[in-house]
Amino acid sequence: MAEGGPGSPRAWTRGLPLVCLGGAWQMAIDAWLLQQAQPALRLYRWQRPCLSLGRHQRQVPPHWLELAAGGAIELVRRPSGGAAVLHGGDLAYALVWPQPPANRPQAYRQACRWLQDAFAALGQPLRFGERPASLAAASCFATATAADLVDDQGRKRIGSAQLWRSGCLLQHGSIQLAPDAGLWRQLFNTPPPALPPLPGGESGLEAALMDAADRRLPLPPLRQQPCSAIELAAIAAALAQGRVEAAEPAAASVAVSVASATSPEASIERTTWGRASPRG
Repeated sequence: MAEGGPGSPRAWTRGLPLVCLGGAWQMAIDAWLLQQAQPALRLYRWQRPCLSLGRHQRQVPPHWLELAAGGAIELVRRPSGGAAVLHGGDLAYALVWPQPPANRPQAYRQACRWLQDAFAALGQPLRFGERPASLAAASCFATATAADLVDDQGRKRIGSAQLWRSGCLLQHGSIQLAPDAGLWRQLFNTPPPALPPLPGGESGLEAALMDAADRRLPLPPLRQQPCSAIELAAIAAALAQGRVEAAEPAAASVAVSVASATSPEASIERTTWGRASPRG
């Protein structure tokens, strides 16, 4: 178990290895990390296409439920806010920041500096979007707010959302790389963002992100610490209670998948730590 308890942030930031799991597991891990109220950062990927709904997103189009029922996507609800995000062709991150600045725009900017540094190092600098936040758009990537990062052509590369709880911040983000164009059109009736490739590919991006995180996170130095068996059991117990409710009361609710809930290790593909060199 990690040192320190809720309310007494430790002097280092927990870095969790990059894992590839189902969406339900990924969201359960992030919710559990927030409950610990300790500094933490992780990157992760997705076993199969997953549509995550924002915490306050209540309108769920019927065809989303049909795609989930047919097995085309997994449907989950994020702890954080914002609109729906199609995962599978992206790299996600979760940042837990105890005692961030009370000014939320300031917290967003500080929490995104490492992302900007990483993309600048790859020759693709990013700036913040300028549109007001709204749930009018079903897709997170349909608009770019001050919480999001866009390239010099205004194309949204990273969508981020937050949840604040008892003075602790969870910030989620999706870095779009190669979204499934057909599935994107099925879900949102629009083409996915046309984004330039990154030099060095996905492994180069992961290395750049971890290097930037080591230098620019508004948190103590990083130290690797995977989840223990006891922690995984606690996350599995919480996962078994999770549900994504349908928009209409008469519609059937879509249960979050709990497949392999007691053995996520079987789904872990690889770690980032072999490429990066976090302090500590």
